Amino acid sequence: MKTTENNQNLVNSLQDLLQKNYDAEAGYKQVMQKAQSEPLKNWLQQKALQRNTFATELDFQIRKHNAEPKASGTLKGDLHRGWINVKSTLTTNTDEALMEECIRGEKESVKEYEEQLGNFNPNTEIKTIIQSQLTTVKSALNTVKKLEDIID
Repeated sequence: MKTTENNQNLVNSLQDLLQKNYDAEAGYKQVMQKAQSEPLKNWLQQKALQRNTFATELDFQIRKHNAEPKASGTLKGDLHRGWINVKSTLTTNTDEALMEECIRGEKESVKEYEEQLGNFNPNTEIKTIIQSQLTTVKSALNTVKKLEDIID
């Protein structure tokens, strides 16, 4: 496939989402290690695995467009995980504080997916993948909000 400006824009959008998923996977793993509740830990582990699957799907699409996928997340994601460490150390109800950070992270993911969605042509395999991932992220956001209410 010839590298065109449209192809490069598509790859850039996929790369941004790929990095977002690297960040989310690492964040879920970090929160899972700090969580106290076993059911919460299990749920967080499932979400980390899900984000790994998303990253794999995006990696494949990037390679199909003759580009090399980025290998890691973002500085912003690293900073957010650092904040989680500080916040969990300073708060008494660790699970609640961790859930708040999951909500914040998922809201950012939804925002990123929604912003990138317009960069993909309708009725394409990629747009279908991105819409499916966005739906799953929104579902995770709704679930984490409900879990936070239960932990309160």
